[in-house]
Amino acid sequence: MSNSQNAQHQKNSAVSFIAETIATGLGSGRWPFVAPATVGTFAALIAYWLLDVGVFGGEGDSIWFFSLIIAVTAAGIWSTDYIDSTDDHDPKRGVIDEWVGVWVTVLFLPVTLPWMIAGFFIFRALDIFKPLGVRRIEAWPGGWGIMFDDIAAGIIGAVILNAIRLIFFT
Repeated sequence: MSNSQNAQHQKNSAVSFIAETIATGLGSGRWPFVAPATVGTFAALIAYWLLDVGVFGGEGDSIWFFSLIIAVTAAGIWSTDYIDSTDDHDPKRGVIDEWVGVWVTVLFLPVTLPWMIAGFFIFRALDIFKPLGVRRIEAWPGGWGIMFDDIAAGIIGAVILNAIRLIFFT
């Protein structure tokens, strides 16, 4: 192997590692014992809670949290597009879409255990059943479809949970 071929191989290996790390939600999508999307969603809520306590200090409505969602969405589009293939559109190990989707679901909610549990279950149900045209979004090409069907499910979940909170808990 020539020096330029070796450098290209190392570059591709580094890019592949970065894409896999992002797409798998820091490895949470590689959990071998349960459904990767469920584990990814749970890991995302833990990360969200830790970030809220350590960085955001808000109620899911800080500019930092919105910025994080935008940045991770962009990285998710790139990384899931990288692992996408004609044989396996939306590989199960790719769970960064669940991370962003559940973060969208819990937008504006108090960062408390009951609301996080509600966000977890409603997001998983919406992600599985894909109501209101969400399934059509999943068919968008590459990382766009992979990410935005979960974002759409997250928006539906956020509307439902925030409506419940405003009607029954304020």
